[in-house]
Amino acid sequence: MPRDTRRPDRVAEAVREEIAAALAAGVRDPRVKGLVTVTGVEMSRDLGSALVFVSVYGTDEEKTTTMEGLQSVASSLRGPVGRALKLRLAPHITFKMDDSIARAARIETLLASVKPKADETPE
Repeated sequence: MPRDTRRPDRVAEAVREEIAAALAAGVRDPRVKGLVTVTGVEMSRDLGSALVFVSVYGTDEEKTTTMEGLQSVASSLRGPVGRALKLRLAPHITFKMDDSIARAARIETLLASVKPKADETPE
C-alpha cells in the first residue's frame, strides 16, 4: 500500500489552525504580548515534531521576549493540539521566527534599485 505523502501537509495545516486559535484565545505566559501570527508549520514525516513559524509585530526586544514566552508554552500546547486533531502522539512543538516578510521587502527594495528608471534610456 503506498504511503500518503500529503498527510504531513494536511496535519501541518490543521496544527497551524489549532495553534493560531490557542494563541488568539490567549496563553498564560505574560511574555507573549503583541500581535503574533502563525505563518506556517512544517511537520516531520512521522508527525512527531512540528516547526511552527511565527511573525511577531513589535520592537526587537518585544520579539525576543515573545519568542521566549512561546518556547515556554510550547509544551503546554502539545496536549490540546494532539487531542483536537485526534493524533496518536502529540507533536513536539518548536517555534521559530519567520523572517520571510522582511526578506521579501528587502528583495523588493533591491529589485527597485536595480530596475532602470522609466525616463532613462539605455545606451
